[in-house]
Amino acid sequence: MNVLVTGSNGLIGSALMPFLREGDYQCRRLLRTATHKSDTTSWDPGAGTFAHGAFDEIEAVVHLAGEGIANGRWTESRKRSIRDSRVVGTRNLCETLAGLETPPKVLVAASATGFYGDRGDELLDESALPGSGFLPDVCQAWEEAVAPAEARGIRVVHLRTGIVLSPLGGALAQMLTPFKLGVGGILGSGNQYMSWIAVDDMVGVVLHALADSSVRGPTNTVAPRAVTNYEFTKTLGKVLRRPTVFPLPAFVVKVLFGEMGDALLLGSTRATPSCLDQSGFEFAYPELEGALRHLLGRE
Repeated sequence: MNVLVTGSNGLIGSALMPFLREGDYQCRRLLRTATHKSDTTSWDPGAGTFAHGAFDEIEAVVHLAGEGIANGRWTESRKRSIRDSRVVGTRNLCETLAGLETPPKVLVAASATGFYGDRGDELLDESALPGSGFLPDVCQAWEEAVAPAEARGIRVVHLRTGIVLSPLGGALAQMLTPFKLGVGGILGSGNQYMSWIAVDDMVGVVLHALADSSVRGPTNTVAPRAVTNYEFTKTLGKVLRRPTVFPLPAFVVKVLFGEMGDALLLGSTRATPSCLDQSGFEFAYPELEGALRHLLGRE
């Protein structure tokens, strides 16, 4: 299968590319900046322009591009940038795919469990309605932006991804230093649920979505059991053999991180991977402690 990948330099993309190259795939990376490498091509997501031949012989697209949501406080300009990098880029990509004489058979597109918003201990499968707030609004518009591809008959999979655990980036990498120094602790009440997935399983889900034609539409890309922040904190401390006695009260989180902290660190999302279960996907790391021990070399 010939696959075109956007966001190949991100946390998920950089983990995915070696597996695609080692498997039965021919890969081409769609980058913002043109290079002379034979396995790359370029585009301008905002303008919707693509290098000549970018889609030649492409049978599948994995669309992971989007500005990081945890890279700074959510000012109004930053929120516009986060939204546009997802919604505008996705719409331009899908309009182009829909206009191809021979469009790809499948589009695996990133989304997020942020779609559901702060929902307490409510168990959320893919039929749950969107929440309210900035992240749910962005995720809903992000998913709606694929409409041209769906109308053209392309099978679309929305990966509603939880917190992707990897020591090389993302939330876990940011936590490691304070936890190793023994100053990690629960955030707020610690009762908020965290929907997570090991990066190995994240890659496995993408490959599964490419290969299995029964997978389509919203797909919660999370481990079978979400955990509370308290459980996550204590489990990470146990794996690292470090104390976790320095809590960060909710009001401090809000002062330090503003709206971003309220949504990402204190919000509660308890998603369950119903669609993956129904399609027969098997998680390599279904439990948090096993996943952390594998990722951190503490097995």
